[in-house]
Amino acid sequence: MTHDIVIRNGTVLDGTGGAPISADVGITGDTITTVGRIEDEGTREIDATGKTVTPGFVDIHSHLDAQIGWDPLLTPSSNHGVTTALLGNCGVTFAPCKPEDREMLANMMESVEDIPAQAILGGLPWTWESYGEYLDALDGLDPAINVMGLVGHCAIRPYVMGERAVGEAPTESELGQIAELAAEAVSQGAVGFSTSRILLHFLPDGRYVPGTNAPHEEMVAVAKALGPNGLTQNVPNFGGDLSGEIDLIRKQAEAAGGRVLFSTGVSEHPDSGKRMAEIVDRLNDDGLDVTALCIPRPSGLVMGLVNEFYFRGGPWKVLHSMSFEDRLAAIHDDAFVTELVDHVKAKGTNTPASEIFPMGDGVPRYADGPGHSLQDLADAAGEHPVETFLRIERETDGTALFTVRYFNRNLDAIESLI
Repeated sequence: MTHDIVIRNGTVLDGTGGAPISADVGITGDTITTVGRIEDEGTREIDATGKTVTPGFVDIHSHLDAQIGWDPLLTPSSNHGVTTALLGNCGVTFAPCKPEDREMLANMMESVEDIPAQAILGGLPWTWESYGEYLDALDGLDPAINVMGLVGHCAIRPYVMGERAVGEAPTESELGQIAELAAEAVSQGAVGFSTSRILLHFLPDGRYVPGTNAPHEEMVAVAKALGPNGLTQNVPNFGGDLSGEIDLIRKQAEAAGGRVLFSTGVSEHPDSGKRMAEIVDRLNDDGLDVTALCIPRPSGLVMGLVNEFYFRGGPWKVLHSMSFEDRLAAIHDDAFVTELVDHVKAKGTNTPASEIFPMGDGVPRYADGPGHSLQDLADAAGEHPVETFLRIERETDGTALFTVRYFNRNLDAIESLI
């Protein structure tokens, strides 16, 4: 057989969980047709000596919904070997959408995922109203990798309930429409439905995103309407109601007879990962199809002078409204810096400086341990942490970035969960 492409001498990991093997991979058309030793020369030859050859990776939690409009290569996902990405996680999607709600959905995405609303509004064609029309529009953008999407609670609720979608419960009629619209989106090509219940996702005006406090009745109605063909993805409010959220996940899985995927993490308690793993095991031992998703490092948000501030209110609000160039000039103004520092000293912050870490230069550092936090740097310099933050931003001309660790702070607990 003559192959169109032969990848030779690589270490093959075939995705089945088996041991790696040294082999050639032959591709004919768009199909892998041979894994083994190939004698004939391919039309195109690739030497993979010293490299690993794997199937493409599937990124099951992404927010590439907007970026696909101006970057059809979907970098850096495609650079990392991702060949399929799931869009629409956390309930925040751009369809279904009435024309008058486009700006609202764009502003919501900016508030939740720090993607500028104007880039969203200008970067996407916005030629759709239904979810099926949205998928057609994405197909027309000719993305370099496969994409699939979840229909978001944050879009469906406003489509049905209007302004009442934020914070209010649906009427019986509206509940039926929400469930019907979710099922319709799946029939049009969505792989499922997503929602956010975590108390960290806000609208620009400070209210929680639509669906955050949706009653269990609503969530179960959607799951039942999706049936076994639709995935349900949750970002639960484990910090406020662990047992209630696990009960909801169970009820969704039972109602749908299908798959439930939920985002989770660990607390500082060393046994928190083990406990969550046991919860997931129990759900699946009962015959349900429930999967927990956990990232393998501490995370929260990335902040710096160039994008977002963890420090809020007062003069920080003024700083946030400035262009980057004006921000850089402002942090060299001694009087204004005093205002910034005094505000933080007086008001404090929700997350301690011991959980804020510089990302360094070049390859980002995500998992630094004790001795490297903003608090450690401040103590070594005899400064308040906010003074250290501003000094580092001045020294780097505003390019320094920091991670604020909201969750997964205990690496040992993460390991036991995974």
